[in-house]
Amino acid sequence: MRYFIALALSFLSHAVWAQDWEDRQTFNEADATTSLRIISSTDTDLFAPLIEAFVAENPDVAIDYLVTETADIDRRFRNMPDAFDIAISSAMDLQFKLTNDGYALELQNVSHPAWAQWRQSLFAFTSEPAAIVINRAAFDGLPIPRTRQELIEALRARPEVFRGRVGTYDVRQSGLGYLFATQDARASETFWRLMEVMGGLDVQLYCCSGEMIDDLTDGTIAVAYNVLGSYAEARTESRNAFEIVLPSDFPTTMMRTAFVSKASAEPAAAERFIQFLVTYQSNPIDGTRLLPSLQDRDSGTERATIALEPALMTFLDALKRNKFTSEWENALIQN
Repeated sequence: MRYFIALALSFLSHAVWAQDWEDRQTFNEADATTSLRIISSTDTDLFAPLIEAFVAENPDVAIDYLVTETADIDRRFRNMPDAFDIAISSAMDLQFKLTNDGYALELQNVSHPAWAQWRQSLFAFTSEPAAIVINRAAFDGLPIPRTRQELIEALRARPEVFRGRVGTYDVRQSGLGYLFATQDARASETFWRLMEVMGGLDVQLYCCSGEMIDDLTDGTIAVAYNVLGSYAEARTESRNAFEIVLPSDFPTTMMRTAFVSKASAEPAAAERFIQFLVTYQSNPIDGTRLLPSLQDRDSGTERATIALEPALMTFLDALKRNKFTSEWENALIQN
């Protein structure tokens, strides 16, 4: 019986690595004696400077960095928590629930502000706003909308320009998209009016910020709603093609978070990585940080930043999630 259990576990482990990833890269594999497996929603090109800085200081550690969507991180981690040492995601609510459900290891030696961590187990390390990103050519000679209401008016005024050319997250697939949408809906009814207008214009739905920005840059879409501002800022080669708008009516800012798996085979090395992560994001070693720093709550950003607290799990309740998703579908999918 033990033989068959071991065989089944081995099969499952191989199945995890055989699955497709958005990206997978290994750092410092040749020289290391220890390997950390990190599952993350952050694009490799944005996170690579941090990993390279870490392995430069920790030459005994290799990093196997695997990229997938926020909702997929939650599913994979719950299925096989021992397959990964660290989980990094922009979906604060899903990360919080994984921590609350006992998947995260408590780290006593990581120093971090109380408001930016939860029970020494979940650690925030960036502050990143949800933005409206505008293709400049579509608004040539016209004012750029600075609020959601102004965006509604702009879309209604020229439906022939924007039909099929407005993009946002598909909240049924994207954990971050669902988080941003629920936070917006809690803040103002303007969100639902905007969703109805976008739905009437044959809105394009996306899994992630990168794909939205690709289509925005080449003119496939003219407006991307609730895209990660940090991803747009990183596109230096195409920044002249679009404008990043942080809505002035009610801003929404998420904190990207990380935790160590309680089932990690390398908890000491994983803890070293988390401490390095939160330190590096505040003081990058060589100035190559591509992700935004964690903004201090005393800096005036607390009004916009989603708090790391149990209220995050409110819309993860099955009944509330089904109700919200149904209302969202009714607003956006008007076929």
